[in-house]
Amino acid sequence: MIFYKKITAIMAVALLSTGCATVETESWQNCAIAGALLGGAAGAFVEGATEVGVGAIVGGVTGGSICGPAEKAVLSPEPDTDADGVVDSRDECPETPAGAVVDSKGCTLDSDADGVADYKDQCPNSAPGAQVNELGCVDALVLDGVNFHTASAELTDPAKAILLPIAIAKRTHYIDTELVIHGHTDSVGSNAYNQVLSKNRAESVRDFMITHGCNGDKLSTLGHGEDKPLVGNDTTEGRTKNRRVELTLK
Repeated sequence: MIFYKKITAIMAVALLSTGCATVETESWQNCAIAGALLGGAAGAFVEGATEVGVGAIVGGVTGGSICGPAEKAVLSPEPDTDADGVVDSRDECPETPAGAVVDSKGCTLDSDADGVADYKDQCPNSAPGAQVNELGCVDALVLDGVNFHTASAELTDPAKAILLPIAIAKRTHYIDTELVIHGHTDSVGSNAYNQVLSKNRAESVRDFMITHGCNGDKLSTLGHGEDKPLVGNDTTEGRTKNRRVELTLK
């Protein structure tokens, strides 16, 4: 009888090893259960329930050791709906616009504390306590560096490089904001000539912004000629300052 018990147990373990090795999709638990059943069957060939119980325990342990540990569950990453780098569970501002710089809470920065977030602020260094407009500016926004070829309304390449991010900001963050583009000249030339030139230069800026996605219905122009100088026109530096383009809210 002992001989038959040993033979049966060996056969059970062999069957268990083969089955678990060839069926890769079976879980560790299934292999252990299968081992317990086979071990119990082996014990049943001898008299008494004790042998059945012992066989089941041995089979279960053997099946578990053969098949190896259960696979660990892979946790999915937490969602970040607005893609600002702060997961939704910690994001206090869950609808941040694309590309905006945020703090650890997922909220946009306002470096000069003027109430206009940095990503929208066209005048990011406003004085403390200053009352600013929707652009984040106290007064008209002077487009420094937006210049034209001599006696012409044609934008220079550096001027286009300066205007491009302004056009992108307008079409992205100020879709419904109506802006006025103001053209100014120095005092060189006749007043009538400068009036036309300033209007044409403002129109050139408007055309550039429209070309780069801005809604023309939200952009208007005014030409002021030489009538509103910032400083005197008696120096080269003064005349350079007076030849300018400005943006204001309509």
